[in-house]
Amino acid sequence: METAIETSGKNVVHKTVYPILFAISFAHLLNDLIQAVIPSVYPILKQNYNLSFSQIGLITFAFQLSASLLQPFVGYYTDKYPKPFSQVYGMLFSLTGTVLISFANNFYWIVLSVVLIGIGSSIFHPESARISNMASGGKRGLAQSIFQVGGNFGTALAPLLVALIVVPNSQRYILYFVIAAVIALGIIGKIAVWYRDHLVFKKNKPTVFIDFHTLSKSKVKWAIAILLVVIFSKFFYTACLSTYYTFYLIEKFHLSIRDAQYHMFIYLIAYALGTILGGPLGDRIGRKHVILLSVFGATPFALLLPYVNLFWTDILMVIIGIIMSSAFPAILVYAQELVPKKLGMISGLFYGFAFGMGALGSALLGKLADGTSIQYVYFICSFLPLIGIICYFLPNLKKK
Repeated sequence: METAIETSGKNVVHKTVYPILFAISFAHLLNDLIQAVIPSVYPILKQNYNLSFSQIGLITFAFQLSASLLQPFVGYYTDKYPKPFSQVYGMLFSLTGTVLISFANNFYWIVLSVVLIGIGSSIFHPESARISNMASGGKRGLAQSIFQVGGNFGTALAPLLVALIVVPNSQRYILYFVIAAVIALGIIGKIAVWYRDHLVFKKNKPTVFIDFHTLSKSKVKWAIAILLVVIFSKFFYTACLSTYYTFYLIEKFHLSIRDAQYHMFIYLIAYALGTILGGPLGDRIGRKHVILLSVFGATPFALLLPYVNLFWTDILMVIIGIIMSSAFPAILVYAQELVPKKLGMISGLFYGFAFGMGALGSALLGKLADGTSIQYVYFICSFLPLIGIICYFLPNLKKK
């Protein structure tokens, strides 16, 4: 394996370590596959335990909240005290949650199960973002895209695998996803060894922080505030798409649970593909432009979505998925370049806020769906990408 550390010399040699990037991306795929099982089994859980949309929203809220609150603190702590093997402990939480949700027989056990998976996710993401940054060799946007696309492919695979494995059988078949957690533990263990060795070589060497901007502290805070507003818009809307899309298809087009899962898979694959574009495009044309285009640019397609038939619903969801998913790698790297000395904390903050907005969105939209309908929820949410116009006010950072 190519290594980012040149052991024959005295200095750390910066070059892109693709084996580590692809390994952490695959670990991300397995981690997000496990967490995406949660919304994928909602129709089964709703049917089995007569859950309301409000309860579905609260389950998502519990998962997203547990996955969001810890992330900035995990990042802040590991900035000061790096813990190469912390991801292993996180995956053990996810494994335990997967086992519990397989046997959960009421609303409260389901909530406990998803909270454990959320805790595992909150430990995994900040440290993984730091590792992909370390292995980037300066290609930060590309590294984040490689990392993110793994997670998005995992999210895309979940409804397909649930449709093939769980839906024809029973809730107990969720246990098969324990296999993903075990494989992830092996991969994460190998990455942790590389991470530990990387830290050993860097110990007692001066850390060089690249000056990406000459902005004042107040402008940096303003830029971060704008990015958080953009994340609100993006993740509130995608919470609507990911949590309630199968219900939307079942209600509007009278599809079966299995057929709705296949259409969900189409959207999530498009979402994964869009992630590949965001990071490299940000490296090339500037992250501000990518963020603006990827959030605000989805507006016309989102506004059309509630009014079209099933064929055009698939087409529009593919377009929306590709456009909106390209935003997050660019947002995260832009934020890291604003505060390069606190990579863990800033990554945790943005992942945590993203999960938090997903949690809030799912809970509120579930309540709205109970009072109105899923189709009305999609109509209201179609206006959210308009908020993306605020990206115009982001300051430009230095050229690469």
